[in-house]
Parts: sequence; C-alpha cells; structure tokens
Amino acid sequence: MKSALLLFVSLLVVVALAQERKPEPFDLKAHYTKYEYRIPMRDGVHLFTSVYVPKDTSHPYPFLMTRTPYSVAPYGEDHYRTRLGQSEAFERAGYIFVFQDVRGRYQSEGRFVDMPPQFDRPSSPKDVDESTDTYDTTEWLLKNVPNNNGKVGIYGISYPGFFTSASIINSHPAIKAASPQAPMTNLFDGDDGYHGGAFMLAANFGFYARFKPRSADLELPPAQPFSSYEYGTTDGYEYFLRHYPIANLEAMVKSPLFDDQANNAVYNDFWKPRDVSQHMKGVKCAVLTVGGWFDEQDLEGPFKTYRAIEKNNPGIFNGIAIGPWTHGGWATYQGQRMGRVLFHSNTADYYRDHIILPFFEQYLKGNGDSHLSEATVFETGSNVWRQYSAWPPKEAQNKSLYLHANGKLSFDPPTSGEAAFDEYVSDPRHPVPFLGYAATGVPKEYMVGDQRFASKRPDVLVYEGDPLQDDVTLAGPVLPHLKVSSSGTDSDFVVKLIDEYPADFDEPAPQDAPRPTDIEMPQEKMGGYQMLVRGEPMRAKFRTGWDNPQPLTANAVTAVNFEMPDINHTFRRGHRIMVQIQSSWFPLVDMNPQTFTDIPKAIPSDFKAATERVYHSAEHSSALVVGMVK
Repeated sequence: MKSALLLFVSLLVVVALAQERKPEPFDLKAHYTKYEYRIPMRDGVHLFTSVYVPKDTSHPYPFLMTRTPYSVAPYGEDHYRTRLGQSEAFERAGYIFVFQDVRGRYQSEGRFVDMPPQFDRPSSPKDVDESTDTYDTTEWLLKNVPNNNGKVGIYGISYPGFFTSASIINSHPAIKAASPQAPMTNLFDGDDGYHGGAFMLAANFGFYARFKPRSADLELPPAQPFSSYEYGTTDGYEYFLRHYPIANLEAMVKSPLFDDQANNAVYNDFWKPRDVSQHMKGVKCAVLTVGGWFDEQDLEGPFKTYRAIEKNNPGIFNGIAIGPWTHGGWATYQGQRMGRVLFHSNTADYYRDHIILPFFEQYLKGNGDSHLSEATVFETGSNVWRQYSAWPPKEAQNKSLYLHANGKLSFDPPTSGEAAFDEYVSDPRHPVPFLGYAATGVPKEYMVGDQRFASKRPDVLVYEGDPLQDDVTLAGPVLPHLKVSSSGTDSDFVVKLIDEYPADFDEPAPQDAPRPTDIEMPQEKMGGYQMLVRGEPMRAKFRTGWDNPQPLTANAVTAVNFEMPDINHTFRRGHRIMVQIQSSWFPLVDMNPQTFTDIPKAIPSDFKAATERVYHSAEHSSALVVGMVK
C-alpha cells in the first residue's frame, strides 16, 4: 500500500515538474516595438507599412517582409498582430517583421489592379509594379529602420505568394531569401481562375463575393473581412443549378473582379501579361517555393514558379517544398490528416522547424546550413519525406497506364479484339457533383475525398487495376492522352486518378469510445475508400491551345491530351489504381453547354445533353502517362 502511494506521489511530482518546464507563451509586446510608416514610392504613392522591431538591440537583425492585399491589420501602433512569423520560433529567433498593404488596398494609396502585370524592365518612374514597389520599400527600410543587418527576406501565401514572386523580379541586392508559398502564378492555367480551360466556379463566386475593389481612397477592413457569402441553403450544388447560367451569378456577386474572371474565358490579352512566371528573371536571392499536394486553390502555381526560376536564374539556390497540405495548411494546421486520410505525423511542425525557419536563418543570418535538397517533398501513401536533387525526380521513368474494355486498367496496352469504347450521356440538367454530400463553397477535404458516390453514377466511367502485388510510387505530372468523341461540338473530360483502399483496410480503432446512449449513424469505414489523388478537367475546345478554341466535329474520334498537376503518391500493396472519367464536376467548375459557344454568355437553351465516348482499342488507345519511381 505504501509503495503504491509513493509511486502515485512520484508521478504527481513528475507531472508537476513537466508543467513547470513548459515554456511561457511568447509575449510580442514585451519583445517587439511596433511602428507604422507611409513609405514613398518612385511615383509619389505612399504604401502603408507596419514594422515590428526587436527590443533587444545587442545585435542587428534582418528584415522579414510580407506584402498583402488582405490588410496588415490591426492598425495603430498600440495594436499588435497575434503572430508575426509562421511559428513562434520565428519570433523567438528575432527578425524585423514588415507587413505592407499593397498599392490600392486598405491604407495604401494608389490604384489596385487584380493580379497586376509586371514590367521586365521599367523605363520611367511611371512604370511601377510590384517589383519596383518592393525595391523602393527595401531601400527605405534599410535607410530608416535602425539596427538592421542589411539583409531582407520576403514570403507570403496565396495572393501574398504572388506578391512575393513579383517582388524578386530584378530583385534588390539586399533581398537575400524569398519564399513564394502557394503563389498565384497563372490564373488561367491551373491556379484560382481556370483549370483545363474550365472556370473554377464555386471558389471564384465565394471569393469575389467578399473581395472587392476599394470603395474609398483609404479604408479600414470591416469587422469581419472574410465572412462567408449567404447562400440561403446548405447545398451549393442545388444553389448553382437554380441560379445558372453565369450571367445570373454576375448580378449576384456584383463585383467587376468576378466579371473579369468569368468573362475572359479564353487565354487572351487580359491573361497573358498576368502570367508572372514569364517574368521571373533577374532573381538574385535564394528561393524556396512552398506548396501543398492538396491545395484546392493554387496547386499549379508553386511548380510553375519553381520551373521558371530554375530556367531563368542559374547560380542561385532554387528549391521547392511540397507537403500533404491544403491551401496554406503548412502555416495554420498540424498536417496530420486531410479529412479521413491520415499522414501519421505532424507534417506542418516538421516544415516549420526543419524547412522554412532553417532556410531563412541560413540566408538572412548565416546561421548554419539548412541542409535542404532542391526538392523536399512528402510522399503520400507511404507518408514519408523525400529529398531529390530536382523535381520531378530524375529517377522517375514515364509509364503509360492504359484504359481497357470492361473497366480494366493496366500498364499493358490494349490488344486487338477488345471493345472499342465506353460511352455515357452527359446531361447539363444532372451534372456530376464534386462532393458526395451537401455543402457550400469548396470544402478543402474534397482534394482527397471518397469517390465511391461518383463511381455509382451511369455518367462516370470507372477503370481499375488488379490489387497491387508491390508498392507503386508515381511522381511528377499526370498526362492523360485520351481518344474521345462527342455528339456535341464541345465537352469537358474530367480525369480522376484514385487510390482504392482494400476492403479489409486496417484502420486505427477509436480509443475509449463512450458507450452509445441512443441509436447513432453507422461509422464509415476506410475499407474500399476511393481516395482522390488528383483530378482535373479539360475543356475539349482548348485541345490545340488555350488561345485557340476549336469546336469538336460531332462523333469524330479526337485526341485530347493535357497535363494534370504533379503528384508524389505511393499506391500501397493490396490497393488498386483507379481512373474515373466524366464530363461535369459541378459546381467546382462551370457547366459546359456541350455546344461550341462563348460559355459566359450561354443561355439555357444552349445547354444540350451529349453522348460521350472514350476509346480504348488497339487503334485508338487512351492512357495516363505517369512518372514511376522504383
């Protein structure tokens, strides 16, 4: 009895000591002083800038800057942000943190332009863009903020990621490190605006319903700047069907920014100068581009940015880090799971402690070697971090994953004698939903969502391989090479690459679950789960180029080849590789009328049902070209 009591007391002491050792919360006001400035640009415009300076003046510090259209709030030198860096470790490490309202937003002067075009070489003081604004800001900071070490870092997520990319074009020599994170790069080609030529309807409607041009010369953010749009229903699928076509939605959003996105439905002179990747030249600093495999907004931007910098700026460190995250999830979540898919570790903490902080510490302070490879990527499925000398990895070998008759999928090509095609009817009155449940907006988990609901529909083709005898790892872009036909003159072909779990998949049992006191819903199991690994639409009229829409010839076999965003996924032994093909994905993307027309101006009578065929014969084979890593 005494020994048991002594053991209990000892345990209490251990717990108490552990609690005593827990570090105190970091008090920003105790360690940083906030200043606010209106920094002049070369054309006379002043940009509002908040600067948080360490109170410890025993040594100089580098600047770490974020430029944003979303407000540097709170305003007022006595009002502090709750967080300055991507983790508390940044604040403890010590930086001069800089936050700037970009031109034309909130407390900054000037005119805001959505995804503003950039100059390769400004020729006069009137030629201002995000690069020149960052250059002028850097010059001013170096001269006017004391106790700096002459080095500047810059980073931002999403739209601030774009501003980070644009800021390092012909970069100021004091900028030594930059991290564009989920950067908007080419809105028409794989980022927020369009995927495969199809308009990302639900996301843009929800975003531009609350992100609008400034109504006055200067303004403060509303009390709830990112409040959700009031749909009046919990079912976005039903909402958009009821209010379609797009002309009706424009009247509801009431934003010229949404109108610009929706109505420029081809890759025209509105979009071309806004592709920041074509301007990524004159970059003189180390760059670490960051993204998430399951970014529902800017999935393609990190890869385009990384490739453009790699091509145009030899001699600098140019790296990429991709984890199992949603949009910006590395800065806000733990990254242990996405919906029902588990990754079995705190991947976001790993990134913050072992990737991004060491990167800035090395290049802004000279503190050690971050030991970063050119590509630091998380491999989903096997759930491990990998280091590669390039992306895609040089070890990846292209293999073709062929569609076959009777819903089969194989790395072997079809043989003569197989049925020539599968077909389905795509009806705009009953489009395939992108979710298996009712929701508004774009739930982040859809990027790995269970596709069993779709595989049961008659307007979705399903192809699956045999259970794998060994792990299969695919890395790099996924390239569908389809042979299709349509009874219409335009159609979408949505391709989904899926990891089908075995029926007896072993999942962790819930611990200490309370005994039910009433009848409850059955618990969903992961056995048979059809995890979306990558999905992407392709609007057939853009098969020869984004700026060259061409109608389909009705019922003629046509090649539709395109590129889906990169993956790094291991299909485990016992799992099956599955491919689904459909012609709508609503309301994630806008509806194709299946007649060749200017879709934003389509009226209800333009929307026609069409018979779609996907061919898989020896003569007209269809396949997904993937990079396989042994």
